[in-house]
Amino acid sequence: MLTSCFRQGLVSGNNEVDFEETWGVIAEALREMHTKNASKLSFESIYRHAYKLVLKKKGDVFYNKIQSFESAWLSLEVLPRLQELVSASVFSATNTGGTTATVNERRAEGENFMRGLKGSFEDHQLVMNMSTDVFMYLPSIYTAAMIQYRDSILRHKASSDTSSMLETVIAVILDHVQMDRDGDPIDKQLIKSCVTMLESLHETAAADENERLYLTSFEPQFIASSRIFYQAESARLLQNADAASYCRHTLKRVRDEVQRCETTLSESTAAKITLVVDDEMIKNKLQDLIVVESGVRHMVENDKYGDLKLLYALNTRVDQKKTELTQALQRGVHEVGGQINDAAANASHHLAHAETEAGESKGKPTADRAINAQTAAAIQWVEAILKLKDKYDVLWRESLESDPIIQPALTRSFTESINIFSRSSEYISLFIDENMKKGLKDKTENEVDQILDKAITLLRYIQDKDMFERYYKKHLCKRLLMNKSLSIENEREMIRKMKIELGNSFVSKLEAMFKDMALSDELSSQYRNKVNATKTGKTTELSIHVLTSMTWPLESMQSMSIAESGESAVAKSKVIFSPQLERVKQGFENFYASKHSGRQLTWMPHMGTADVRATFPKIPGKEGALGKERRYELNVSTYAMLILMLFNDLPHGSSLTFNDIQARTNIGSSDLVRNLQSLAVAPKTRVLVKQPMSKDVKPDDRFSFNDAFSSPFLKLKVGVVAGGDKNRVENDRERRETERKADEHRGYQVEAAIVRIMKQRRELSHQNLTVETISQLSQSFRPDVAMVKKKIESLIDREYLERIEDSTPPSYRYIT
Repeated sequence: MLTSCFRQGLVSGNNEVDFEETWGVIAEALREMHTKNASKLSFESIYRHAYKLVLKKKGDVFYNKIQSFESAWLSLEVLPRLQELVSASVFSATNTGGTTATVNERRAEGENFMRGLKGSFEDHQLVMNMSTDVFMYLPSIYTAAMIQYRDSILRHKASSDTSSMLETVIAVILDHVQMDRDGDPIDKQLIKSCVTMLESLHETAAADENERLYLTSFEPQFIASSRIFYQAESARLLQNADAASYCRHTLKRVRDEVQRCETTLSESTAAKITLVVDDEMIKNKLQDLIVVESGVRHMVENDKYGDLKLLYALNTRVDQKKTELTQALQRGVHEVGGQINDAAANASHHLAHAETEAGESKGKPTADRAINAQTAAAIQWVEAILKLKDKYDVLWRESLESDPIIQPALTRSFTESINIFSRSSEYISLFIDENMKKGLKDKTENEVDQILDKAITLLRYIQDKDMFERYYKKHLCKRLLMNKSLSIENEREMIRKMKIELGNSFVSKLEAMFKDMALSDELSSQYRNKVNATKTGKTTELSIHVLTSMTWPLESMQSMSIAESGESAVAKSKVIFSPQLERVKQGFENFYASKHSGRQLTWMPHMGTADVRATFPKIPGKEGALGKERRYELNVSTYAMLILMLFNDLPHGSSLTFNDIQARTNIGSSDLVRNLQSLAVAPKTRVLVKQPMSKDVKPDDRFSFNDAFSSPFLKLKVGVVAGGDKNRVENDRERRETERKADEHRGYQVEAAIVRIMKQRRELSHQNLTVETISQLSQSFRPDVAMVKKKIESLIDREYLERIEDSTPPSYRYIT
């Protein structure tokens, strides 16, 4: 009802409509709206006039009139005002010829131009919004008006030589963006308004979102100019700045570009512009940034963990695998690891040469110093490797954010660096040995645990774990027998950690060694109780270690002279004991036989020690210590005890030659020389007198009891020159012998593995058998393919395997 009355009111009276007169009224109203005088207009009256034209079928003509009016208004009223705002400095921003205008001038005139363009567009939007509301019966006036603004204002070119308003505003925005990058202040809200204008206008009437002027006209130029800028900046920074400064600057650029897109441009551009920064500042310069003098190597060497973290952040942006950085870090590990290995190899060579010269000259102090220095060099190698490992562990946590991709690569590099050094197994075992004997003294429980864990970490990297096992058994053997360990509990804890890391089979013999020691203590106690129960006079107290021959590394328990002379351990045991000691020896053998029938004991006197009470008579006419009888307790080797006991029954003033002593004891020449040097040459323990006095011991040299011996100590330890009680670095000959035995043992293991596999599989190709054999043995060592092939041939010859005739690929069958 209400609508009908209203519409009737609109058409009541004269039904004829004067189009020109009506349009004149509407045109004047549009002009008033454009000039911001719309407050005195009656929009209801305008609406009625427009509605009359639509009712009289004049809507199309009316619509065209409006379009023509707006086009004329934009061209004649708006455009000239905007053109006046385009100054020389604004115009220069649109070409590549540069400008003499200052930044402040360009900023002020550019802002003036953008402010005028912004105002004209917002005014046009406002009028078109009002027109759309008033002329609601016409097709969309707003959309057509936006197209008109685009064509009449933004795309207008006075001539082919001049820039359009669109090109000008884009150039001005890009100029201001560059100012912002240079640190100069800009009006971000004003630029944002111009960007919003470009986002609201489209290339075509279809108004596709992908055809917004911002995307088609501004953004490509922004990306292209930014790429040029960052290409130049990256080159300049690489030349003038250090790597850390470059990283900080680049990350700041990324943050600035994202923030610029949020506050000044469009957020949709953020991903695209950061990709430009990533490409030009990071991806294309990453290799140069890594290898530059202040790059990764400098950062690692100088503990610049914060700087390296920045470089890691850059690499992560362009490569999730961090390939370039990972390779650089691996090169660093290999380089420093190689230097550590070379230093250790050189030290070993020079010290081995010094030991040889000292041995030839029979110089005990020099030889001992050379041996100790070799051991110290071995410890230094391990400590240097651990220091390198600790550095990269800290680096991995603090700089690389515990990256799970980089860690395996670093592990491979450490594994290669450690295993390329042929003595790594021996040196790691010596490191543990030194700590078990001295290094763990006064350490807290946590500190002890850390040291043991470090040793296990290095052990984890070793590929030839069977070599480590061989050395560790040798060193553990001497620690246990010579009572050198600071703590048996620490020894057991180390075995427990090895068991967790390497399995039960690896430590089974090591655990058996501890079991033998415990049984030996019990056996010694039982023997002492038996002796005490039956003794009738003075007795010699005996502490014995009964070792299982299959468990203990007997070859390593032989003294140096055994290996040098070629004597066997059995031959070495055939020394001549004094009657008193022979009775003690026979007594224990009978006691042991009563408990373990069928077992044979082989004595190893070169590994034993003795506490001997020595009495030195007073010397007539002498005062002080020499003027009275002196009693000392000497801790000597078993060989030294046999030598000293020869002088008990010797008349005063008599002497024995070297040959006499050897004939009465049957001690090997090398061991006898070293023990005589300790007893007759070493100044602090010279309980015998040598004639002639010299460091060398010759067959016709004579030895007599030193009545004038005196010491401020009641208890003295007489060490053996270059004695076998010390764990030391093997010389080249010993190393070759160890490797020979290891290869021999490996051959047995390879054969056993092949038989196990073939017994289970029955038939298998050559390639698969080789792969499975290597896989099974990889926990202990990595056999080469040639060894596996050789052992397969050996098993075929011994009829464990046979070739399958005419099989492709070549295959084998297990013979039951």
